[in-house]
Amino acid sequence: MSKASLKWLRLALRDLDKIASYIAKDNPTAAQKVVQRIYEVALNLRDYPALGRLGRVPGTRELIISGFPFILVYRVKGRRVEILRVLHGARKWPPDKNNF
Repeated sequence: MSKASLKWLRLALRDLDKIASYIAKDNPTAAQKVVQRIYEVALNLRDYPALGRLGRVPGTRELIISGFPFILVYRVKGRRVEILRVLHGARKWPPDKNNF
């Protein structure tokens, strides 16, 4: 069976940029490692789209990034996986309104 395609939505990329910028203030090398790990975990979703748990927002799934306090929020549309958000585990999710 062919791999699913992986698409990063704008908000997820913005989240990733904010995470990297925040960590890089103190440790640019660590920031690079965190971002690399998040991308590696996301790539696994091409082979295993149901890898994450059912999401708290209907129609989504959530995958915990082991070793880091981050969660990938994504949805599966046919053979495409869309990364919706990259959130810190302590962040309130879902927000009061469905704001992806």
